[in-house]
Amino acid sequence: MELLAPAGDLNKLKWATAYGADAVYFGTEFGSLRNFAGNFTIDDAEAGLSHLHSLGKKGYVTLNIYPWSDEYQQMISSAQALDEIGVDAIIVADFGVLTELKKLDLKAALHISTQANTTSYQAALAYAEYGAKRVNLARELSIEKIQEIQKQTNGKIETEAFVHGAVCFSYSGRCAISDYLTGYGGNRGECKQPCRWKFSLVEEKRPGEFMPYFEDDRGSYFFNSKDLALFEYLPQLQEAGVASVKLEGRMKSIHYIASTVAFYRRIIDGEPVSWDNGLEELNKLPNRGYSKGFMKGSVDKEDYSTDSTYSRSASKMVGNVMEEKVDGRSVIEVRNNIFAGDKFELLSPDGTGGTITMPEPLVTIKGEQVEKVTNSQFILLEQDLLPYSILRRVPANA
Repeated sequence: MELLAPAGDLNKLKWATAYGADAVYFGTEFGSLRNFAGNFTIDDAEAGLSHLHSLGKKGYVTLNIYPWSDEYQQMISSAQALDEIGVDAIIVADFGVLTELKKLDLKAALHISTQANTTSYQAALAYAEYGAKRVNLARELSIEKIQEIQKQTNGKIETEAFVHGAVCFSYSGRCAISDYLTGYGGNRGECKQPCRWKFSLVEEKRPGEFMPYFEDDRGSYFFNSKDLALFEYLPQLQEAGVASVKLEGRMKSIHYIASTVAFYRRIIDGEPVSWDNGLEELNKLPNRGYSKGFMKGSVDKEDYSTDSTYSRSASKMVGNVMEEKVDGRSVIEVRNNIFAGDKFELLSPDGTGGTITMPEPLVTIKGEQVEKVTNSQFILLEQDLLPYSILRRVPANA
């Protein structure tokens, strides 16, 4: 079963592959549902695909907005340009886009986006008839419904399921709240995430009197769902024959990408992880609480968060190991304050962990000996650390 990771830019693509992704999906400057991610120029996309293919991995590009009629030619031109540089698949949502791209006889496969909200095997088979190789299944499906879809579609079209990450108030993404409140279209890649805002209630005969709707002193965020975490279901999804499991997060940090990819990689490779142990690991990342979503059959109030703030027990990334060495020494790009003698948790692409203690004094890339280094500076370490390794500070209460 393929592990499919997000990448908001070329650097994040490399982090995803370093930590075990089999494939990476990303957007270009037009047609993506994440306009505020870094996104790729065509040159970046070509470089990213070259990197992926050199490692035997795949790259998929999102063209999954719902375009206006006058944007179809740009969609077609974008698809042709991506096909020429070797993209493995193009992810689409709009049925018209699917049919137009099918006419082009592209080398790239056509994948159906989560935006299409596919909830039945009949819909999946219909997409197959129109040339799709894979369909992303809606998040509203239970494990039993996915198993039934897989049984009916096996050998006719591949299936893919989201298993981790932020979830829209409208689960499969077809939401109009951002359009209505901000003028930025969620289905055009411009979502301002108003479902994360803090709301109050107003009774129509008492205008201007805001009545807080809360369960604690920070208020209630009643549009705000918890993050999805379906790691317990990976063995069942794999046994059912699901081709790919997908992580959300093209706008997330390299800390998030490295940690989640490494975590799900271990489980796909056979490491058993209980819910409690999994949460202990995932809570090292900022999150809004975790839910099993509809996978268990239904959702209830426990699947929604009353707080839009991230977990206070999350670890903080303080540095990462660069690819290049200087005078045979590992180079740390500092992402937060580092003091001489600090002890950090180490996360490495090969799965090794443990802790690492900073030397006293610290040595900057310019050879200066200092007691403190701040963000965006570089220090040298004698330890031979793997590129793309992460140093993170674990809170004392974690």
